[in-house]
Amino acid sequence: MTEPFLEVIDESALQARVAELGKEVTADLEDPNPVVIGVLKGSVPFLTDLTRHLPLTVEVDFLNLTRFGREGRVSIAMDLSVPVEGRSVLIIEDIVDTGLTLSTLRKMLTARGARSVKTVALLDKTGRRIVDVPVEHRGFEVGDEFLLGYGMDWRGRYRNLPSIWAVMDLALLTADPDSFGRRVFR
Repeated sequence: MTEPFLEVIDESALQARVAELGKEVTADLEDPNPVVIGVLKGSVPFLTDLTRHLPLTVEVDFLNLTRFGREGRVSIAMDLSVPVEGRSVLIIEDIVDTGLTLSTLRKMLTARGARSVKTVALLDKTGRRIVDVPVEHRGFEVGDEFLLGYGMDWRGRYRNLPSIWAVMDLALLTADPDSFGRRVFR
């Protein structure tokens, strides 16, 4: 019998890759003062760790988006507090899946006059892509499993784990959300 939950990226591998991404992004910066935009809520742990490896001159802001239905209609639940016109923008995502939300966000920031828009994603599910969207910097390419930890959640829970876990038995998690906690916190 297979385990219902598997740790797929441990804390040390995550932190090592985040440090590498910080170096890659810094080397790629066209503007010494970019706006770093965290897409809430999942990006918070990644953004926090990544920005420790970026120049001190970055300005950090957040927005929250919601996506409705299969057609991918995106709306803004919480908007940015800083203008992006004439600025370089780095979008920080925990995971890129279909590309629908990211594509809409990139178009929106471009329409607001951003000089350039680039994406840094910790995880990329390229196999699920519906919309071709650029992801200039990616931490890990992952499969189709449902993931938990390091920003990714189940109904608001488990975002605070320092590693990433694949849910191999979604029916178990749905029926008993505490089953994951019991496995991880034995």
